[in-house]
Amino acid sequence: MRSLRRALTAASAVSLLTLSVTACSDDGSTVRFGYISDYNGASLLAIAAKQGLWDKQGLTPEIKVFTNGPLQIQALGAGDLDFGYIGPGAMWLPASGKAKVVAVNTLAYADRVIGRPGVATMQDLKGKKVGVPEGTSGDMVLNLALKKAGMAPSDIEKVPMDPATVVSAFAAGQIDGAGIWYPLIDTIKQKVPGTVEIAGTKEFPDNSFPTAFVSGPNPDAELTDKVIKVLQEANDWRAAHPEESITEAAALLKLDPAKVKADAANVRTMTTADLVAKTEDGTVGTWLDSLADFFVGTGQLKSKPEPATYYTGDLYTKAYSK
Repeated sequence: MRSLRRALTAASAVSLLTLSVTACSDDGSTVRFGYISDYNGASLLAIAAKQGLWDKQGLTPEIKVFTNGPLQIQALGAGDLDFGYIGPGAMWLPASGKAKVVAVNTLAYADRVIGRPGVATMQDLKGKKVGVPEGTSGDMVLNLALKKAGMAPSDIEKVPMDPATVVSAFAAGQIDGAGIWYPLIDTIKQKVPGTVEIAGTKEFPDNSFPTAFVSGPNPDAELTDKVIKVLQEANDWRAAHPEESITEAAALLKLDPAKVKADAANVRTMTTADLVAKTEDGTVGTWLDSLADFFVGTGQLKSKPEPATYYTGDLYTKAYSK
């Protein structure tokens, strides 16, 4: 579909960062792992490296930074990645069979529809240019806000662009609004004082916005088990050390910890025990169903699949040890 094609053509925007880990095991199995430059995408990878969690599983991570989730799904399909990270706006891709969700990460509330000074409501954006990375959570919050306002996508001039271009185009006055997320919004506000937050994901309590780690559509069970164990242990360290997790993420991202802390304020973390319980009692399935209903409404999915067809909850619960 058009949104995916546009995302895939943006592959040149991907940059590479290799994380070297000392004292790796003799078999040294390399795991190529994608992420996005925010607290959600980077914190567990930063913690796993600092705490030596990859070593415990005999793995060597090679991490690559991407600008969005759809690009990582493409890289998984091409065999260029083993695992990646996606926000809720890209969950339609696993649901359509292009990847498997191996672990839920957080619930995220970082997405906003923003407008230039003087643009205060969705109605003020009618007929105006709104930049958005298509197929992402920025696109999702824009569609939700349009629906809530009784508007259709055709009521605005939607301009597909990658996240970095959204920032530069907004700053240059080339677009009047955007569907985008923190911490990029902080950068925009520095460039354009008076930027208005028109809508955000917290305004939609009937919807859930899980972020997740994904593999290709046919994951290797043994490798996936090891990777899930790394993520689970890092997740529990993050839950027990929230301030330190911000420091570790900031170091990996090379950002001011204050900016990462502001980003983390838009995140709900959970312990692994809680995520296992929510997997077993169907709560995670409800979250995924909520997103799938939305994607059916936008036409990104033809029908709503069963969560078990793309979330390997059995592997996640099996990997957990109390």
